[in-house]
Amino acid sequence: MAMKMKPAAELIDNRIAETGGWRGEVYAKLRKIVNEADPELSEEWKWDTAVWLRDGLVCAVSAFREAVKINFFKGALLSDPHKMINNGFTSKQHRSIDFHEGDEINEAALKEMIREAVGLNLK
Repeated sequence: MAMKMKPAAELIDNRIAETGGWRGEVYAKLRKIVNEADPELSEEWKWDTAVWLRDGLVCAVSAFREAVKINFFKGALLSDPHKMINNGFTSKQHRSIDFHEGDEINEAALKEMIREAVGLNLK
């Protein structure tokens, strides 16, 4: 008998709760921003983390000891006019933004970036 998988939303809720503290708050805020940026994104659970797809991989959010990261799978192609990308420069494709305790999140700029990332998949 196959084991029934929990829905992605529940797994993400659980991860945010178990992460807790400022990292849990940032994780939850990033999730909200991603979902608001494009309601057609599919929220999924892959590689033990939250991942969003629309015609392919768009971005993922993960919590680490010192930061909460939003990773863009085609980040090397993003224009980043607000100079938000601060990690992943050694990768040919991926780029990420690491948020540390107390960092401000420019929601409008991040939504712009998410929409641009979706656009790369829709081309």
